[in-house]
Amino acid sequence: MKKNTTRLVGLSFSALLAIFFLVTSNTLASAAEYVSVKNDGANIRSAPNTKGAVLWEVFKGFPLKIVNRKDDWAEVVDFEGDKGWIFASLLDKKKTVIIKVDSANMRSGPNTDASVVATVKKGVVFTPLEKKGAWVKVSYKDDITGWMHNTLIWPSDI
Repeated sequence: MKKNTTRLVGLSFSALLAIFFLVTSNTLASAAEYVSVKNDGANIRSAPNTKGAVLWEVFKGFPLKIVNRKDDWAEVVDFEGDKGWIFASLLDKKKTVIIKVDSANMRSGPNTDASVVATVKKGVVFTPLEKKGAWVKVSYKDDITGWMHNTLIWPSDI
């Protein structure tokens, strides 16, 4: 009888431990780390070192998601799903978003009834200012401000 009780307690502990790790991993996965690039001309490489081939070059403010770190390097993914490595000192904590569709309307308010302030093209980077529901107020070089629906920008979960 004692042997069965010990087995049941061990099984319960294992189940609780599995649930803990499942909840913890989901929480960590949802806490994505988004950064932007500090300077124009930063290289995204194939490996976490300067010998890795340059895959592409990014400009100041370009948003990236960190998916891994190794020493002084960050493995990143961009709005198109491309992955590579960048030297971590080239990254900034400043949040930016990028237009991920061919063309998008920036509006004067957080709804589709608001007037169009500008039409913007894919790849234009903005600074997010505030969020209302599914809408994000953004600014372009402090010259133009308006609202974008979060389906038009990346990252959308700012």
